[in-house]
Amino acid sequence: MTTDLSMANLGTADLALARSQGAARNTGAEIQAAARAKNGEVVRATAEKFEAQFLSQMMGHMFKGISGDGVFGGGHAEEVWRDFYVEEITKSFASRGGIGLADSIERQLLTLQEAA
Repeated sequence: MTTDLSMANLGTADLALARSQGAARNTGAEIQAAARAKNGEVVRATAEKFEAQFLSQMMGHMFKGISGDGVFGGGHAEEVWRDFYVEEITKSFASRGGIGLADSIERQLLTLQEAA
């Protein structure tokens, strides 16, 4: 018996984990590129994206304990789309100031740029 690791065979939690790990790898590379870039807009956008990813991880775990009989009606589809919903909420939250993590990251990246 062979095991097919296609996306169709991944459970909802596995799919969410794979998406978040891929996003974390991409965000890490973007932070390194932003540290080398001499563009304040790139640095800020990267810092906000990192904060959104962090908040998405936190809120994603928070939503896991909520039953699915609410607004979206529950079921497998809700589990899949909830991750996208959380991602969009956290992007919006981070772009409006979030919890201040983006500000700290931006300062650190600018400090790295000055030192280079």
